[in-house]
Amino acid sequence: MKAPERVLQFGTGVFLRAFAEPLIEQAGFDGSIVIVESVGDSVASLLNQNDCRYDVLLKGLQGGKLVEQRIPITKVSRALSAKRQWPELLQLARTPDLRFVISNTTESGIAFRPEDRFDDAPPASFPGKLTRLMYERFNAGRNGFIVFPCELVERNGELLRQTIHQTAGAWNLPPDFTSWVNEANTFTNTLVDRIVTGGPDPLVVEAEPFHMWAIEAGQEIAREFPVDAIWTADIAPYRERKVRILNGGHTTLVYPALLAGKETVLDCMNDSAIRGWLERAIHEEIIPTLTLDRADLEAFAASVLERFSNPFVKHQLSKIAVNAVDKYKVRVLPSVHRYMEQTGKEPQRLLTAAAALTLTQSLAPDALFGLPLAPYLDAIRSKGGVDFTQ
Repeated sequence: MKAPERVLQFGTGVFLRAFAEPLIEQAGFDGSIVIVESVGDSVASLLNQNDCRYDVLLKGLQGGKLVEQRIPITKVSRALSAKRQWPELLQLARTPDLRFVISNTTESGIAFRPEDRFDDAPPASFPGKLTRLMYERFNAGRNGFIVFPCELVERNGELLRQTIHQTAGAWNLPPDFTSWVNEANTFTNTLVDRIVTGGPDPLVVEAEPFHMWAIEAGQEIAREFPVDAIWTADIAPYRERKVRILNGGHTTLVYPALLAGKETVLDCMNDSAIRGWLERAIHEEIIPTLTLDRADLEAFAASVLERFSNPFVKHQLSKIAVNAVDKYKVRVLPSVHRYMEQTGKEPQRLLTAAAALTLTQSLAPDALFGLPLAPYLDAIRSKGGVDFTQ
């Protein structure tokens, strides 16, 4: 017997297919997923030709051991092309079983598009499509959606709801619909994390074993959608944890490692001196500035270092170095400031990372960060690179 179609997923890319689908599969979820391809129909056609079956292959380190786990994905009922099958999507929106919406439409996907029109088939933007589908559902007298936007923007659920309201206003939709959007629907703020590397063919998607899905919602939604996630009243500390330890760790590492002639994160983790230096930066200079429980932060840091050591992921330092100044300001500088406020001392490794950045980019350090980088620059110049024994 066919499972009821309860999840509508906007996004056919490898990330969601290796993130949301296996979590739903492993949760024993009572229902199936309809995947929507917003642009074109190549992935939708391929999935439908294979009865929407594919495999997710998890490869990497877990608990210090090399693991390789294959998860067959069986809960996708069909894949639809929004461009070719818009009437089918409108029909799906009217069905009573449909309850959840998941999206990953790139970081710029949640944005108002004034050129969208109500009678477009379909509207170009994701918020335009969702507004139209919600209006169809509203007119059918159905219950609202629980929405899990996975775009990597802060307060993504709140932003999506605001954009829905903006679109509804531009389309002159009735006030009753706006009230229904607010009262019958839940737009959760979320934070997602998993490295997805693709795969040997389109029907095998490779990813790391680690995943994190933090969802700002109550236990009643967790019971209705029982995936392995961090259900919390406030995702802000988890976002701060990820940005400062994971992303901040990358940014702290990249320029000192490039000065040492390294090419990948894995190269760095295989060098005991560089790995030890990064571990001390995280544990001694970043973690003390964060707000979550220390044990939680230590466990997350251990998972980050294990992920950096994944032999199946060749993360190029040159790619991490792109826009490094902006990344340092967002990911590392808050740790520097808080550390100095708390201790009255300088976080030597985090400042060394800033010095390595300014040196390699020929930037004026004082003008750039307003930090006391001169001694760290002198140390790098005198030794021909960073002293990773410090």
